[in-house]
Amino acid sequence: MGIQTNKSDDGDTVTLQIDGRFDFAVHKDFRDAYKDEPESTSYVINMKNSDYMDSSALGMLLLLREHAGDNDAKISIEGCQPAIKQILAISNFEKLFNIV
Repeated sequence: MGIQTNKSDDGDTVTLQIDGRFDFAVHKDFRDAYKDEPESTSYVINMKNSDYMDSSALGMLLLLREHAGDNDAKISIEGCQPAIKQILAISNFEKLFNIV
């Protein structure tokens, strides 16, 4: 359960794997996973092992986007379960993130 982080060999991409619930309980771990990364870092949020997301998770994604350069941010969200994909769609996050 929680957040697992993996950095690419070239250091340009950080993958954050969300296991279990994506809610306020993982806020500190989520923030710690990217806070020291430069703005130019690309991110992959792997949601394949998560089946729950709440509004605090949406806020965490927005904070990551802000850290990563707002409109210049390179963030992909992948492996979403249908319920999570629906939450992202209702929230219009496909306009802010690359959701695959």
